[in-house]
Amino acid sequence: MLLSELPSSEYNPFYRTYIMALGNVDLLEELKMGRTAFLSLFDEITDKKMSFAYAEGKWTLAESIVHMIDTERIFQYRALCFARKDKTPLPGFDQDDYVPNSNAHLRTKQSLIEEYEAVRAATITLFSSFDDVAMNQIGIASDSKMSVRALGFIISGHQAHHLKIIQERYLV
Repeated sequence: MLLSELPSSEYNPFYRTYIMALGNVDLLEELKMGRTAFLSLFDEITDKKMSFAYAEGKWTLAESIVHMIDTERIFQYRALCFARKDKTPLPGFDQDDYVPNSNAHLRTKQSLIEEYEAVRAATITLFSSFDDVAMNQIGIASDSKMSVRALGFIISGHQAHHLKIIQERYLV
């Protein structure tokens, strides 16, 4: 499925920045390429750099990575619920509550790599299992309509957004 096939009515405008960060990509290919891009980023990161924050009050690099992993898990769950036609409205989540409670400062670079690989592999497997009917299902999350396919592109775009920030602000 190509991004150009995704109508903007299938997601909250809040997510447009993430989706537009991708270009006209194929969802599954982008999930796979995103995994490669993310893992190659770790070649440039030392364990010491994991505790670096580019400004006062900003997340450390480790916290940013844990945030990306947590967000991907949450959006995976939403996609699964909607694909299975669960009509229960799903709550939002406050990243500013999650990050301080993540214990990112106790994590090693290797443990974050392993967790990311597991989560992304699960995302790819999940979205690979969806047929067209499942991909087009719509549910409610954070009081907004969202399709399964939009969630896949948001996962990819969210990661692309944060990788750009990491490259521009953490690895300079």
